[in-house]
Amino acid sequence: MASIPGKCTGAHQSHTGMAFLDHPPVPPRSEASDGTTTGWRGRARKPLIGLLVCVLLLGVASLAGILWLQAKVEGNIQRLPDTFTGLTDRPSKPTTGAAADAMNILVLGTDTRSETATTGAEAPGWKPGQARSDTMLLVHLDGDRRAASVISIPRDSWVDIPGHGKGKVSWAYSFGGPSLTVETVETMTDVRIDHLAVVDWEGFKALTDAVGGVDIDIPETVYDSARGVRWEAGRHHLDGEHALLYVRQRYGLQDGDLDRVARQQAFFRTLLEQALAQELRTNPDQVLDLLDLFAKHASVDDDWSTTQMARLAVSLRNLRTADINYLTVPTNGTGMVGDQSVVHLDPSSDLWPAVRQDRMAQWTEDNQDLMTPDVVR
Repeated sequence: MASIPGKCTGAHQSHTGMAFLDHPPVPPRSEASDGTTTGWRGRARKPLIGLLVCVLLLGVASLAGILWLQAKVEGNIQRLPDTFTGLTDRPSKPTTGAAADAMNILVLGTDTRSETATTGAEAPGWKPGQARSDTMLLVHLDGDRRAASVISIPRDSWVDIPGHGKGKVSWAYSFGGPSLTVETVETMTDVRIDHLAVVDWEGFKALTDAVGGVDIDIPETVYDSARGVRWEAGRHHLDGEHALLYVRQRYGLQDGDLDRVARQQAFFRTLLEQALAQELRTNPDQVLDLLDLFAKHASVDDDWSTTQMARLAVSLRNLRTADINYLTVPTNGTGMVGDQSVVHLDPSSDLWPAVRQDRMAQWTEDNQDLMTPDVVR
């Protein structure tokens, strides 16, 4: 059994026996002449760079940056053919108002157990029955590009899969690949998906290592019986390999799949904030390296050109980490269907109408209790 302790110095024991850690001092906040704050929290509000949206820097750069994107990324990124071809009875996209300019991107993490990148040249992005999407995020970009919502759909969500009856939403990728996954999510949400991105787990590990690892707080000691890993309470500095173990655990967590998606969201948020703290946006070479890395481990629908990505990047130039909300689709908890452990979605939730109508700013304000907290189990 592997035991993974918290990796901070100065740990001491409380009267309850849980290890609490002395954290490094936080730089003091100071008031700048323009009224903004400096220090770590101030830096966290700088324009966003990260996993899928690291193209922002190139988008706001010169023509040379866009040409680099086309030459470098286009040569590495894999295209998913016919993702939307043949889909009928799709949700309509609004043609007027803010909702007409909003964008919905479905992001999948695949669990193919392959030594090669599942979306790279050496291995196909999807083989029938051999892969499932064990991470599913719907990223909603507000029409004014001033805010975004990252909505997790638990892989065990029990939904209608067109042509296959009821099943876990993750099965759609196994049954019919990207196209059926899009159709399933659109059927479930009545939200029109504009683009699709698939990222393999090797890319996730490589990106974590590229930024020097990520610090995560674990509030209580837990044991992952599936992988034989014990996570001690405290702060952990995770490299790519351990980050993957962290975000994929569900056994030993109180709410199973729901706790797993909360971990994934907390990790992604911290990854973005820590990348900003390293001042990546002032180091073009490092940003270009991350872009290149992302391209080698990602696939996107073949309707999404690099020129369109660059234009999207320009439109997101004012988006800040503080303006990104993370949440899980509302549920009625977990249960069993036959021998399957499933997540029951809440059919009365007004989340998806808010997404369709681009009212997420107000919805998140009214549902703060559903936002993913900074520290999760």
